[in-house]
Amino acid sequence: MQTLTFDSILDAIETLSIDEQTALLVIMHRRLSDRRRTEIAANIAQGKQDYQSGNIFRGTVDEAIAELNR
Repeated sequence: MQTLTFDSILDAIETLSIDEQTALLVIMHRRLSDRRRTEIAANIAQGKQDYQSGNIFRGTVDEAIAELNR
């Protein structure tokens, strides 16, 4: 399998037409949005799990700072 460098990918993109580059941008934006949405969902699931298992600190900001300084 051939490994592509960032620069070689940019060079390849430059060979595309403006319409193809625009389509690529739209596709990449959607994929990145989907990836970020998946990451957020995973973080929410982990947060719920931590909360249910009692691994979440609850208190005021001052109490959190005091806890960190201990």
